[in-house]
Amino acid sequence: MGADEEAARPEPERADGPEQQDGEAGPAGLDARDRAVLALEARSWRTAGAKERAVREELGLSSTRYYQLLNGLLDRPEALAHAPVLVNRLRRVRDARRAAR
Repeated sequence: MGADEEAARPEPERADGPEQQDGEAGPAGLDARDRAVLALEARSWRTAGAKERAVREELGLSSTRYYQLLNGLLDRPEALAHAPVLVNRLRRVRDARRAAR
């Protein structure tokens, strides 16, 4: 299904809500790159370098820039509304690492 067809579908048919729409920025305020960063972070990885390789190949970002974007997303209410379980888990991990320093 193309991007135009998917964006034209009525909101009730969407399993993940209206913030999943293609385009510059959805109603939740997350653009396609922000949603892609969250989706990539939600995946599980079998090998050590697989995630970094996926970041480069799928998003075209360096690992450093990816983690900068991800960390910024964790502070945004739009990201919490989009993926609450993921964002809350990552916030807990971040807070635990900060407390350990």
